Amino acid sequence: MTVKHHHKPKVRDSFAHIYKSIERKKLKLVMVITGIVMIIEVIGSVLTNSLALLSDAGHMFTHFFALGIGYVAIIIARKDSCHHRTYGFYRVEILAALFNSLFLFAVTAYIFFEGIKRLISPEPVLGLQVFLVAVVGLTVNAISVLILRGSARDDINTKGVFLHVIADTLSSVVVVFGAIIMYFTGWYIVDPLSSIGISLVIFMWARGLFKDSINVLLETAPKGINIDNVSAELKKEIPEVRDIRDMHIWEITSNMYSLTAHIAINGVNQKKSTEILNRINKFLNERYDIEHTTIQFDI
Repeated sequence: MTVKHHHKPKVRDSFAHIYKSIERKKLKLVMVITGIVMIIEVIGSVLTNSLALLSDAGHMFTHFFALGIGYVAIIIARKDSCHHRTYGFYRVEILAALFNSLFLFAVTAYIFFEGIKRLISPEPVLGLQVFLVAVVGLTVNAISVLILRGSARDDINTKGVFLHVIADTLSSVVVVFGAIIMYFTGWYIVDPLSSIGISLVIFMWARGLFKDSINVLLETAPKGINIDNVSAELKKEIPEVRDIRDMHIWEITSNMYSLTAHIAINGVNQKKSTEILNRINKFLNERYDIEHTTIQFDI
């Protein structure tokens, strides 16, 4: 029996210093933009007495905080592996995503509670001023969405931050339309209703992020990968493979997959087994983007 290992170059420590450099720069840029607008919205909410605007500013603070967590997580993840952290610090990004989801839950609860209170006792709101400040927030959020959009597709840490940005954008849209309604009708109840609606949507997004983070930490098979299908396709692709058992596939961090398995192959020499291993790794890499494998051959 022989044990074979395979690593894709991008997970080696020598590449740690360039790990997600683009994502890091994007997060830093969005942090600066968000911090400025957050201060504007806080001042605006005080001057206009708008709970919806304060909610938007509060959620923008969580957005800013989430950006900071995501940024720091990438910095830590870039550190080299050591004798007791053999996979390095990549999982820190998953912990950051989990923390961001929990933070979103807390913010959602606060906004919902305050919205209910204001719904019971509506207060006058300066609709025009709310509108102007909310438009500024909406513009900045839209820019942030465009900056982070590409990186959020495949990275759970950046996705966590991206959900904050999307939620902020939605908040700003709701506040803008609410301000227009209040300005022309004087229906101040629109303000707390907007806040409650925003909180419910944020809750649903936070729930999805929480679930994804937990699945990675519990080493569940990545989305779209079924072990039975992988085994069947591998046998079909590599005729020499007779049987596969004890196969495990898990996600170290976003789009960084690992596999271990016992594979029984027809009796071949050492040279032939190496060639079969290369074909197996190529198939797993190209079909499922599995980067690291540990395969034991039973000949």
